[in-house]
Amino acid sequence: MNQKYLPLIATIVIFVVSYAACAAQYPNILSTRVIGNLLTDNAFLGIAAVGMTFVILSGGIDLSIGSVIAFTGIFLAVLLQNTGIHPLAAFALVLVITTLFGAIMGAIIYYLEMPAFIVTLAGMFLARGMAFVLSVDSIPIKHPFYATMKTFYYKLPGGGRITLIGGLMLLVFAAGILIAQRTRFGTNVYALGGGAQTSALMGVPVGRTTMMIYGLSGFLAGLSGIVYSLYTSAGYSLATVGVELDAIAAVVIGGTLLTGGAGFVGGTLVGVLIQGLIQTYITFDGSLSSWWTKILIGALLFAFILMQKAILFLSRQNRRYS
Repeated sequence: MNQKYLPLIATIVIFVVSYAACAAQYPNILSTRVIGNLLTDNAFLGIAAVGMTFVILSGGIDLSIGSVIAFTGIFLAVLLQNTGIHPLAAFALVLVITTLFGAIMGAIIYYLEMPAFIVTLAGMFLARGMAFVLSVDSIPIKHPFYATMKTFYYKLPGGGRITLIGGLMLLVFAAGILIAQRTRFGTNVYALGGGAQTSALMGVPVGRTTMMIYGLSGFLAGLSGIVYSLYTSAGYSLATVGVELDAIAAVVIGGTLLTGGAGFVGGTLVGVLIQGLIQTYITFDGSLSSWWTKILIGALLFAFILMQKAILFLSRQNRRYS
């Protein structure tokens, strides 16, 4: 078996075993209502995590996405409250802004040869600060379009529903898988994760690819912000603090190497669902603190980082003796 598949297989096994263990204790967790809620509640995180997957595959990091999500929500709330603009036009406008924001960070990373950590950390503070400039209060969104969007869903047997935002997350993952595995851009992302100098020698347009990666991350963070505003029907400048860390955890638990160059977008979906399953179990239990979610995710993250190190060590040993 190819060693690069081991983290993905481990992730799937952990999810299946964990779900079975939860179902043994709480059979209702298998209901389509719970499954539908699992997709809906984690839709904004899943969409943002797809963008983070491409960034980490390229060997980078994006710490700005949580702040971009909050900025998107408060931007939409202020715009819809104070103007007569239609939400679809507002969505298009904010997606242009967040995509350009990400692409500019990518340009700074490449052309000024600055670490992605520092550039996106600055982007995190900038986006969060702009959200506070727009409003420090939570602003409800009462536009009829938002109420209409909540009426769109696919009814599952057993009374469950795949809502519009849950279905959108699945579509984003499907598109992400196709882009990563079937396009020249996806090939360039993997090549860039193997090293910028090496990929340049292979003919990869490193600068353009870097800008596109962070532009894609910005676009998906903006789309995640739209989904979050549909989910909460509000905008709040303090929303989604730390979501970038949840997204990184989902990517790593999903089997993507933190060093870049190896991983799967589909694995990130399983990583998101594992986090959602932990939260769902704690809700069903009722006696556990919500902080147990962070503790268990931290333990899983630590275990997967150790697994990645072991796989890299074994790969080097195999190359040495082959």
